[in-house]
Amino acid sequence: MQPTLKLSDHDMSSDRGFLCAYDAADVTLPSDLAAPEQAAKDLPRTLLTGRVRKHLEALPVLDLKAFCADASDAQLRTAMVRYAFMVQAYVWGEPAAPTTLPASLAVPMWALAKRLGQQPLLPYSAYVLDNWDRLDRTKPIALDNVWMIQNFLSGQDEAWFVLVHVAIEARAGAMLAEIPKLIEAANTGDAAAVEASLARVNKVWDDVNAIFDRMPERCDPYVYFHRVRPYIHGWKDNPALGPGLIYEGVAETNGRPQTFRGQTGSQSTIVPSMDALLGVGHAADPLRTFLDELHVYRPPAHRTFVDEVRASSKLRAFIQAAGNPNLREVYNISIQSLARFRTRHLEYAASYINKQGKDTAGNDNDVGTGGTPFMKYLKKHRDEAEQHLL
Repeated sequence: MQPTLKLSDHDMSSDRGFLCAYDAADVTLPSDLAAPEQAAKDLPRTLLTGRVRKHLEALPVLDLKAFCADASDAQLRTAMVRYAFMVQAYVWGEPAAPTTLPASLAVPMWALAKRLGQQPLLPYSAYVLDNWDRLDRTKPIALDNVWMIQNFLSGQDEAWFVLVHVAIEARAGAMLAEIPKLIEAANTGDAAAVEASLARVNKVWDDVNAIFDRMPERCDPYVYFHRVRPYIHGWKDNPALGPGLIYEGVAETNGRPQTFRGQTGSQSTIVPSMDALLGVGHAADPLRTFLDELHVYRPPAHRTFVDEVRASSKLRAFIQAAGNPNLREVYNISIQSLARFRTRHLEYAASYINKQGKDTAGNDNDVGTGGTPFMKYLKKHRDEAEQHLL
């Protein structure tokens, strides 16, 4: 019997995971988007002037109604990447945050986000999942063969930070591909298939954690905090933006300030998918509320994958009932690998953010880019994962 849960239904694959299925560097946008596309490509130069807003305010206010109706998925997502980077650059590219996003950015950004079912600022999908390509397309997606397409300031540290995430997402595809098999095997009581599939998951976990361990190689904590992180904040729970940001020219907002969470690795769908598979839950706390809220920031197809896995996975209950020590062992190894990933995240949060000094407005070392006091809850969530050992 074929698994009823299919990766292809959720914009996923075993070799790319949640990464875009197309070669992003080859996507071409129509000529009327040439000016904003070039302005986005110019950000590494215009941001250095300290007056990036004047360049972005000069862009035309484009009505993307026809584009949003007729463009391919790859074109829509590429336009989202370009506009999302410009929105972030406008808000955080000068010392004091603005109160208003000009119509030249707000109107197209709002239209693209609405069409894609996402929020009108930089999401993880535009920062990572749709913002890379291979140097040699005959070779795998790996750290020695990928490059970052759209940048803020450019440079090694910014690119490495993103590309480590790209490599993790790609390698995790093989692990995610085991999820439908595990759900099916647990439902049919096939203990041997569950054990074999979890063993494959655990091998991938080792590789994913090894990639994550490489972050410090080319991304320095000081450079990250002061030159990479400032541009990926949002405008919810960020004192620098007060009540939020007015999206000029967007009628449905009625001129009211809008608040949205900033880009964060917690918008990746890998860990929520594995939590859902393994039956890992977290007690109510502000970070749990925050993580639940982040679900809407994921692409819709990725959201439904997590929802379907959580609704259909009976893996933990099957292993508990089976009384098979081999099953318990491979399950526990997967829980430990998940906890190890969270431990490394906690360590990086400490060294890359919490231990850094205060920076410009909006870049607080006690608050995550998504707008939450992360340090006090990351350890708790790691510990909660470990509490699911059988």
